[in-house]
Amino acid sequence: MQNSHRSFPFSISFLLPRRNKELPSPATGSGAASPARKDGAPGNLTSVSTPNLTSTGEYETRTGKACKPAAHFSRRKNFEFEPLSTTALILEDRPANLPAKSPEEALRHRLEYDEMVAEAKKREIKDAQKKKKIMRERFKQEENIASAMVIWNTEILPNWENMRCTRRVRDLWWQGLPPSVRGKVWSLAIGNELNITSELYEIFLSRAKERWKNFNETCSTNDTDDTGSSVADREASLELIKLDISRTFPSLFIFQKGGPYHDLLHSVLGAYTCYRPDVGYVQGMSFVAAVLILNLEEADAFIAFANLLNKPCQLAFFRVDHSTMLKYFAVFEVFFEENLPKLFLHFKSYSLTPDIYLIDWIFTLYSKSLPLDLACRVWDVFCRDGEEFLFRTALGILRLHEDILLQMDFIHIAQFLTKLPEDIASEKLFSCIAVIQMHNSNKKWAQVFTSLIKCNKEDWNNSPALKS
Repeated sequence: MQNSHRSFPFSISFLLPRRNKELPSPATGSGAASPARKDGAPGNLTSVSTPNLTSTGEYETRTGKACKPAAHFSRRKNFEFEPLSTTALILEDRPANLPAKSPEEALRHRLEYDEMVAEAKKREIKDAQKKKKIMRERFKQEENIASAMVIWNTEILPNWENMRCTRRVRDLWWQGLPPSVRGKVWSLAIGNELNITSELYEIFLSRAKERWKNFNETCSTNDTDDTGSSVADREASLELIKLDISRTFPSLFIFQKGGPYHDLLHSVLGAYTCYRPDVGYVQGMSFVAAVLILNLEEADAFIAFANLLNKPCQLAFFRVDHSTMLKYFAVFEVFFEENLPKLFLHFKSYSLTPDIYLIDWIFTLYSKSLPLDLACRVWDVFCRDGEEFLFRTALGILRLHEDILLQMDFIHIAQFLTKLPEDIASEKLFSCIAVIQMHNSNKKWAQVFTSLIKCNKEDWNNSPALKS
């Protein structure tokens, strides 16, 4: 009996003061009982819960009445109403202290409930179909990757020089490289015109470590080493490397201090500043080096990094060669107007020049602007087609978001393009890139660039991004 009282679902403490007046105190020794109430009345519930009455037998002795526990629970609906779900809210009868539902209201609630159940089932079926579609596409993608990996490993890579330019390989390349062969293909496609070896990397890495060791030693800012690089410039590069490494793919947590690739990235960038003191370290390099490190061994990543930054377009940007950068922007505008004339005029109406968004895209080769997996696919085709594909990708991005951009003003366009959406679908972007034509008056990108070498675009001299 006591157990049933301890588990009673609601408090009845509000009845205690009145009931205690009717019960004799055990201290008086009196066995007289107060007048009995009807069974099931609140007074009975209170008396059982009173701490002074420690057992059912004592209660019966003092009151002369037997407990009827069933009566306690039969009254529960009078004290509280506990709908357990939306179904209860709609279909349950109202508590006894409220008016009952009319037949019309009960029918309306039933119909509302049936409608809710039907909608829930529709959502459930739709979600199940969506998940099934995603799993089917993922399975198909994994099959394609596995099949392509076999082709690359057994047919293409062993015969690289003979097969790299064939139509079949180029088509397969466009679809994206399997992750297991990506680093190898990138290394072969980028090449090693600088003839850098692993031993040479170790030499420059040793110099970088020695420089870090002596970093805090006193030296004159006017001193120069045998390469012509000032000590102040070298120290500035080292400080900038430390700062930028912590900003490189922060969501991955692998390049930040304590992460597995932090020291590796630091080594590659430090060695490069010793190898090319004329270039030094420039913001954006850390993202390029990080992508290579994710796909190549340390020495191979450095070799690919140094050769990649030695390409004409990258060298012009990382050395901040304004005149050459202006020519690249001018060529880009030619193909921008050719492919997206409406958006081109919209940008022109706001005097929005390509340098505002292209500089960041080109500096990091889209590794900072696009999701990493999508950026790697851009790198795949960039290694195949060269610098032209970087600007073709830019036009693909503009085409993908053309409808949105046409509705924006200068500020919102600049904000949008400097921080692209994070959910860009790979197939959608590459479908837009595929329709971009890199021909102007039957001239290809390289031919248009060459024709503009001697041209001067005076209106670019006031470009705010270049001046900054």
